[in-house]
Amino acid sequence: MNEIVSKDGESMGNYLEKYRLFPIQVKASLWFLVCSFLQKGISSITTPIFTRLLTTAEYGQYNIFNSWLGIVTIFVSLNLSAGVYTQGLIKFDQERNVFSASLQGLTLTLTAIWTLIYALFHSFWNNLLSLTTVQMLAMLVMIWTSSVFNFWASEQRVILSYKKLVIVTLLVSFAKPVVGIFFVLHSEDKVTARILGLVIVEFVGYIGLFIAQMRRGKKSYSGKFWKYAIFYNLPLIPHYLSQTVLSSADRIMIGSMVGENEAGIYSLAYSVSLIMTLFNTALSQTISPWIYQKIKDKRTKDIADVAYVSLILIAAVNLMLIALAPEVVALFAPKSYYDAIWVIPPVAMSVYFMFAYDLFAKFQFYYEKTKFVMIASVIAAILNILLNYIFIGIFGYYAAGYTTLFCYIASTVGHYLFMQQVCKKYMSGEKVYSTRVLLALTTIFMSVGFLFLLTYKFSLIRYLIIAGLCIIAIIYRKKIIEITYRIFETRKK
Repeated sequence: MNEIVSKDGESMGNYLEKYRLFPIQVKASLWFLVCSFLQKGISSITTPIFTRLLTTAEYGQYNIFNSWLGIVTIFVSLNLSAGVYTQGLIKFDQERNVFSASLQGLTLTLTAIWTLIYALFHSFWNNLLSLTTVQMLAMLVMIWTSSVFNFWASEQRVILSYKKLVIVTLLVSFAKPVVGIFFVLHSEDKVTARILGLVIVEFVGYIGLFIAQMRRGKKSYSGKFWKYAIFYNLPLIPHYLSQTVLSSADRIMIGSMVGENEAGIYSLAYSVSLIMTLFNTALSQTISPWIYQKIKDKRTKDIADVAYVSLILIAAVNLMLIALAPEVVALFAPKSYYDAIWVIPPVAMSVYFMFAYDLFAKFQFYYEKTKFVMIASVIAAILNILLNYIFIGIFGYYAAGYTTLFCYIASTVGHYLFMQQVCKKYMSGEKVYSTRVLLALTTIFMSVGFLFLLTYKFSLIRYLIIAGLCIIAIIYRKKIIEITYRIFETRKK
């Protein structure tokens, strides 16, 4: 490892040779990370285009649609393409093709049933969600196409087949903004045009994946697998719903209580802040298998150091965003969105806690104590709705960022306490993490974050602080690279 990180001036050929020597697991991890960045990164990069093509009200309407999409997806698809599918691919590895085809069939059946229910009572649903018939039908199609891709992509990750996943992700990720821009420019209803652009690209791009899995499995119905999937996922629905509500309720409530213009401004801040979840996903996908293996091998004392360093890296990238929030907002949107800078710090801090609670929840998932996961998530979601209702009415849409932060902190604390109960019962009371270390890291992170917030009106002071931190990073760059590489190495162990 030292040879890789300490030698300077290495040729491209040396790097390529080292890449070829990587185990398939590491190569796959690298490319799955690339796919994650392509999916969300290209969308984020093109945000400045759409914020200029859409008014703040139209941008708010589009993001309210996305918020409802996240919530409705859970009811329509039961989130079958999430955890239950990945676990099933491992558990039923000898019947993997049939399992995949049957869950594709189940999801299509559920979507068809809900489409029929919508058609019979379309006026009720349109009024409830404040969406048009075309937008609702587009939403149902997107729920199905997204599930199709997630099923196929999860299978590719399990079998470590990354080349096809990269190609499909690349084509669809680039096609979405291109088609979307064309539709928006040639339509009066720009919000619906933006949505239809996504639907058409996903349908064309993913229909082949659906056909391929169905042909391999040759069985759209399996009582055994349908029963397994439904009974596994139903208890987790409150958890999935709570997570979606926690990330979406604020935008919906701002649109209803304050206005669509404010919802658009808040949505921009939220979307920019959530770019940092790419790092959450990347780190989580890298260290999760390693953490589960450590729990299985009863070597949980090895987990803490890697977890602490991971938290430091997540804190660092989010502090970068907080420090440059005024410049980032100016890059992503016109002046009408400028007030979004005041929302970015608390939402970016929430991203840190999203990663932290996942470190604790892994113990609950491993020992199948999903009830604890559900309780912590539901309490946080209910608290978020109540606090939004109270404080958005008093302080306006700015309050939603801080209620979101508070609720993610509450969720993290809840998962930490439940983790301790699980450790007490199944691990003889072993303390995996030091509460003192976690509090120290979190306190420093939040203190620096709020310090940057206070300097938004004093650019010179903010730039001096940023310059100082950059100098420190340059001085310790080799150590930072070494630490990052050490985390990445966990995938091979």
